[in-house]
Amino acid sequence: MTAHATRPPRILPCGDSALAVEFGTGMEVESNRRVLALDRALKQAAITGVSEAVPTYRSLLVHYDPLTLGFSELSDRLSALLDEAQPVEGIGRHWRIPVVYGGAFGLDLETVAAAHGITPDELIRRHSAPRYEVAMLGFTPGFSYLRGLDPTIATPRRSEPRLETPAGTISIGGAQAALQCLAGPSGWHLLGRTPVRTFQPQRDPVFLIEPGDTVTFMQIDAAEFERLERMAERGDIVAEKLA
Repeated sequence: MTAHATRPPRILPCGDSALAVEFGTGMEVESNRRVLALDRALKQAAITGVSEAVPTYRSLLVHYDPLTLGFSELSDRLSALLDEAQPVEGIGRHWRIPVVYGGAFGLDLETVAAAHGITPDELIRRHSAPRYEVAMLGFTPGFSYLRGLDPTIATPRRSEPRLETPAGTISIGGAQAALQCLAGPSGWHLLGRTPVRTFQPQRDPVFLIEPGDTVTFMQIDAAEFERLERMAERGDIVAEKLA
């Protein structure tokens, strides 16, 4: 266990209706797992007045109604939960995500492969081999930040971000991988696309994948992508839940 994992968390006010429980200063695995453990404990505690909790890599943002409970009372309740919230691996759901790699679906696949001195097929193999952990959601709805990228294909972000990338983009940036639901700007490298909608406002659940879940990628061809894309447009969940 690292020093980050044993450092006492800090509880910080964020305006008059939110606070943050901060476990670290970066993207440490231990900090993220403690964040997710507290998030789970807070859900189970169902504290009256708490309206929402937002996990990130290193902290948990907790929104609350100040007319129902104050900062000090909520801090005390969270401090008590911290003693009970022990990080546990593998309690989230496990999803298999279909991806068509390269070509018009993944404009940077060949460039990234060349930068690492490997073939595009080897890059696909290394990208699709890990079981990624969903560290947090953010940036845009359903954008899933994934921890567990093979370090041999970690790649600095693009020097010139693109102003728009397609919905369903599968990308890597630095030591992270990502599953992007909506179209939007990005400085990450585009390796492929998936028909899976991780965010769909008319669906229940609205968010398909949550922090603490795990994800693996499965290569498909363009014809299969088009078939699944039509199913997803009808509202079908085309990701496969393995556990």
